[in-house]
Amino acid sequence: MTAARGAFMIRIGLISDTHGLLRREATAFLSGSDLIIHGGDIGNPGILDELQAIAPVTAVRGNNDGGAWAEALSDTELMRVGGFRIYAIHDVGRLRIDPSAAGIRAVVAGHSHKPRVEERGNVLFVNPGSAGPRRFTLPISVGEILIREGTLSARTVELQVPSRTATSLNFTRSSS
Repeated sequence: MTAARGAFMIRIGLISDTHGLLRREATAFLSGSDLIIHGGDIGNPGILDELQAIAPVTAVRGNNDGGAWAEALSDTELMRVGGFRIYAIHDVGRLRIDPSAAGIRAVVAGHSHKPRVEERGNVLFVNPGSAGPRRFTLPISVGEILIREGTLSARTVELQVPSRTATSLNFTRSSS
């Protein structure tokens, strides 16, 4: 837990859809988290190892996660953090429970690669977007949930990553 202006705060770093690529910009953002939730489509177990070096990790299996390492991951995770119930699932379209009726305050999901924070009733739905390879024109992003003084809030952050640049060639005109 982090002290924030005299009150204790819990910071949960959110990441999803890494697809085997863990960017240094993402790890820099997640640094200082008390917990990290990975919303699936991890890509390889090394990603989880690197995240675990930052903070404890809860991860769910995405539709592109396969192999023995991925079989050890659940499709969903329910956790209690700072007095709040938080539910993680890769694809919110596959949500088969009523989060509000289950006393869940936040649902963390990935899959769409579209960062979004939306309040539906008394449940906060958070998609941190994709921190992995760029897909179409969607941003590279991560997110966080902050718990302090009995409140829970969330945001997503677009990462400023270097864009691919074309190699420039310099030609020198020879005089003949």
